[in-house]
Amino acid sequence: MINADLVLTSDGSHTLFSSAIEECYHSTHGAIQESRHIFIEAGFKQSEKLDLNVLEIGFGTGLNAFLTLLEVDLSSKNVRYTSLELYPVKVGTALQLNYPEELAVDKRVLFELMHECPWNLRTMISPNFSLLKVKADYTNYTFSEKYDLVYFDAFSPDKQPEMWTEERFKILYDHCHPGAILTTYCSKGVVRRAMQAAGFTVERLEGPPGKRQILRAMKQ
Repeated sequence: MINADLVLTSDGSHTLFSSAIEECYHSTHGAIQESRHIFIEAGFKQSEKLDLNVLEIGFGTGLNAFLTLLEVDLSSKNVRYTSLELYPVKVGTALQLNYPEELAVDKRVLFELMHECPWNLRTMISPNFSLLKVKADYTNYTFSEKYDLVYFDAFSPDKQPEMWTEERFKILYDHCHPGAILTTYCSKGVVRRAMQAAGFTVERLEGPPGKRQILRAMKQ
């Protein structure tokens, strides 16, 4: 489990600061608005599939999973959500995060379940949303499924360059269905080129407050 400190961001929502990595899990300009912009608006809402196999690289605070769960409740979609995380946040720390209060306080019990449910065991969080948290190192993980949507939310290439290589993006590409979407907050040229070399079609999109651009990749 990783030690992390609670930080209040500009939109009133929390993030965590990892002293080991020396980086926040989300933008200090607004954690919720950043995740919603990148992973929900640019990713989840762009998929027309009703049954979605979602992969997240970096479970972290659970914010992306929680936002997706809330969207599922508003749609007719079914989501099978898998998240890889080598260094989980301590449950006690995660439960201090104010995402339910900022988004849907009546769903706090589901947010808590996301953090308290066992690792490496798929759990039904709601009738249309199942979660599998895998405690594993993404850089040597062997995938056994194919995905429709990928949230790539690892720490930055400056901190974890091994997560953002052409080789790893090629593995993701091979384990995506045609039409799959991958979104990430990072818009660095080296990352865009690695995605393109792996086979993805990549576009730059306008970023959330505090970030000029983000990347969205697709498997044609």
